[in-house]
Amino acid sequence: MPRVTTIVRKPAVKADRVVDTVTLDYEARNRRQAALRAEGGTEILLDLDMETTINDGDALRLEDGSLVQVKAKPEALLEVKAENPLRLMRLAWHLGSNHGLAEMSNDALYIENDPALAELARGQGCTVTPVERPFRPERSTHVCDHDHHHHGHGHHDHAHEHHHQDHAHEHHGHAHGHEHGHHEHEHGHGCGCGGHHGHGHKHDH
Repeated sequence: MPRVTTIVRKPAVKADRVVDTVTLDYEARNRRQAALRAEGGTEILLDLDMETTINDGDALRLEDGSLVQVKAKPEALLEVKAENPLRLMRLAWHLGSNHGLAEMSNDALYIENDPALAELARGQGCTVTPVERPFRPERSTHVCDHDHHHHGHGHHDHAHEHHHQDHAHEHHGHAHGHEHGHHEHEHGHGCGCGGHHGHGHKHDH
């Protein structure tokens, strides 16, 4: 079975190299490893070294250099529209918060045909219509192809840096209170923390 390790993007696909076509749904176009059978009978072992989305019109390059072009399979989706674009924006925000998939066009959102998602969309004042079309949702920029353990370590360092920044900020705020304690004390207790620092200033002197 021919092994595929390389995806050729649509603009670089040469028609004379295409020997077969395979139609895949969104889930299949996001697999790193799969056994596929093209429409002309070509069997393919997909074995990619990193996560990626195979888009409509891209091609799988076989070991002999020939190509099997990929078509996006029509899927059962919900077309969501609203008279007020703000409603679509709110729905997109809710979907993003819940890691939901959504494809965006000029006047509609396309989401998976799921009763819970349909209810969410209607709850935002949108109209929902079942449709059959290829699904090309937005791909999150937070999806990473590198080792997740290393990724977590990076977050740890990031948090550590923030801790130091916060600590420095607290010291700065404390010093700031002492420098301006007299001014803040004049405002009395209404200044909250400033009044407290002013009181401390009075004791120091």
